[in-house]
This record gives sequence, structure tokens and C-alpha cells, in this order.
Amino acid sequence: MQDINIDVLIIGAGPSGSVAAAYLHKKGLNVKVVEKSKFPRFVIGESLLPRCMDHFEEVDLLDCLKAENFEVKAGARFLRGDIVCNFDFSKKHTDGWDWTWQVPRADFDSALVNELLKWGVDISFEHEVVDVQFAENGSSVTEVKDETGASYHVHAKYIVDSSGYGRVLPRLLDLDKPSSIPEHSSIFGHVKDINRPEGTEGTLITFDVLDKDTWFWVIPFSNGNTSLGFVGKNEFIDSFEGTSSERLIDMLKHSDYYYERFKDAPLLFEPKSIRNYSKAVKKFYGKGFVLTGNSAEFLDPVFSSGVTFATESALKASKLIAKELQGESVDWKEDYEGYIKAGVDVFATYVKEWYTGNLQTLFFHRPENPEVKKQICAVLAGYVWDQSNPFVKKHDRVVRTMAHLINMGKEQSESV
Repeated sequence: MQDINIDVLIIGAGPSGSVAAAYLHKKGLNVKVVEKSKFPRFVIGESLLPRCMDHFEEVDLLDCLKAENFEVKAGARFLRGDIVCNFDFSKKHTDGWDWTWQVPRADFDSALVNELLKWGVDISFEHEVVDVQFAENGSSVTEVKDETGASYHVHAKYIVDSSGYGRVLPRLLDLDKPSSIPEHSSIFGHVKDINRPEGTEGTLITFDVLDKDTWFWVIPFSNGNTSLGFVGKNEFIDSFEGTSSERLIDMLKHSDYYYERFKDAPLLFEPKSIRNYSKAVKKFYGKGFVLTGNSAEFLDPVFSSGVTFATESALKASKLIAKELQGESVDWKEDYEGYIKAGVDVFATYVKEWYTGNLQTLFFHRPENPEVKKQICAVLAGYVWDQSNPFVKKHDRVVRTMAHLINMGKEQSESV
């Protein structure tokens, strides 16, 4: 059996793994990336947040992405009945990027790995991690199977698990725990957007809110295709019968705003579904390994936080690994887990308060409060570590409190 000796093994070649590989490679470390899939491949998570642009820029992966001419995302639109809530990323509380992209992930992820391959980063596709053993000092021996089924061993000083929904180390090391986010499921696919309107309307990413627990996403791409997906409680998703295609088309009838646009749009593949998608772990790191992105936590697709947490955690972890391998002391509890959890907790609050209805109350209350909207917009742009923002610093109570005040005001006005 072949033995390979490296500094860092990265599991997964998506955005998280690519950012980690880019940073560590530029630091002169010997890195190997193993990816179970063959690229290009379909994966969900097609709406980015401005915060992740900082990460791609820092590791010199921004130019290769700009060259792809992905659809620019300058904000997000939420619809409920006849009320429209538009968020413009240029009008947010926190300084930072005011745009990002809406991307077919097959093309987006391929652009990242192709750039890394040009740099000489060792990436092996259709290679699957099947076992890992850690020594007391954190060094590891990982058994990997290649595309032929042959096994080899990778000896590494550190492992970065960026395997996303594969959740390799959480499975192998029994790190999974129940998520505190309500159980929801999703069904989604891509269509050829044959009835796309001209101008901005045709390119807007939109969340069409059907009720407190059910919503529909529309993510137009620059290639003329659009991603459509429904999210709801399991009983809603399960109430539709037939094939995945038949179920998605039937669900479309619930969207008054979008049904006419998409009722005849050809599906480009059989829609996919994910059940009880929210995930959590017992710990974010251990001796010789760290979990990044969806390998650690996945909340909910409603605020498109997945890729941003993937790249934020990958960059933070890579910086700490580089320091540790250079002999510097690293406080993983505070500098990694504490930092990442602080951001995760903010978004987790917003997801929970979305499904309680409190956040929806703030979104759709009229008249709008411009200052509140700017502060919420900064959160939706991914800047969830900015303690100058009350909707970050006081996230655990401000949404609930403001929704309560709005509802009290409505009750008082109705009683007059």
C-alpha cells in the first residue's frame, strides 16, 4: 500500500477546501486535497453573501471567479403576499463588500479547483476517505480509496475536514449531535428560464414566503438557467405525491407571484431533496483536526449563510494551522471554536426567529425603519462578527423584542 507524507490533508474540494488549500499552499505547506466526487458536480448552496468575497480576495481566488461572469447579487428580495422587502447590500450598517454572486456551484467550484491546479496544488478527485487514526501528538494516518478501489495511506500533521454534507470526520469520529434548528426539508432543481423577464426583475434572487414555515427560492444564473427550491416542514414536503419533478411542479402552484413564469420551464434534471438538513457537532476541532463549513454546522438555507461560513471557517482554521506548524501557540477553543460559534449563533438566532415569525414581522412591517433595516442588512450580508451592530451584539433578544413591540402596537391600534 502506497504511503504519502504531507503537512495538511484537506477533505473536500468545495469552497471551504479550496480556500484552505489556497492559504496553506501560499504559506509553503505541503497540502493534499482529496475529493470524493468528480468535478464538475452538482451541489446546493448557490447564493453567496458579500462577506465571502473578503475570503476569496485574501487568498487570491477572486480574479479567477470574476472571469466566469457569474450573475451579480447586489441584495435580496423577500415577498409575502403583496408586501415586498428589498435588501440592498450597499445600504448596510457594516463596511464591506456590497455585492457578491449567484452561482451554479458546478461551475463555481470548478473555477476554484482549476485555479488551484494551475498553482500546483495536489487535488485527487474520486478519492474517498474510509478511515483515519490519530496519534497522541495529533499526527494522523488516513486510509483513502482511489477511483479504482485501491487504497493508500496519507500521513499528515493536520487534517482539515471540508467535506460539507459528506461530514467525513463527524461520521468517523462520532461527532454529530442533534441540531437546535427546527426540522425542515427541501426539494429543488434547475430550470431553463424560458420566460425570464428583461432587466432587473429577471435576475433578482427572491424568497417567496408562502407561510411562516414555508418559502420558495428563486436564484437566476447568468447562463439563462434558474435554481428553484421549496423549503417547508416535513409534512408539507411529504404532502405532495409523484416523482420529484411532479412534486416540484405541483408546489409551484402555491406561488402566486412566480407560477406563470415557471409553469412551463423545462427542468434540467430530476429535482433533488434533503430531509432534516440542519446539522450540529459536539466540537469543532480536536488534536490534529479541524472541521470547517457544513462539516461542522449547517443551519438553514433561508439566509444563504452556508458558503460564507465555509470560507470564513476555512480561512480562520488555515491561519491557525500555519501558526501551529510554525511552532507558535494556538488557542483553538477561543480563536477558532469561540470565534466561529459567535457567528453561527447570530445566524442561528435569525433562523429560529424566522420560523417563530418574529423576524418576518420585522421584514414585512410597514412603514419600514431605515436604521433597523441597515443593521439587519449587514447580518444578511454575512458581517455577523461586527459588535457595533445591535442586531449582532444583542441578536439573542433584539429581534424578539422589536417584533413584540410591533405586535403590541398593532393590537393597540386595532383596539382603538
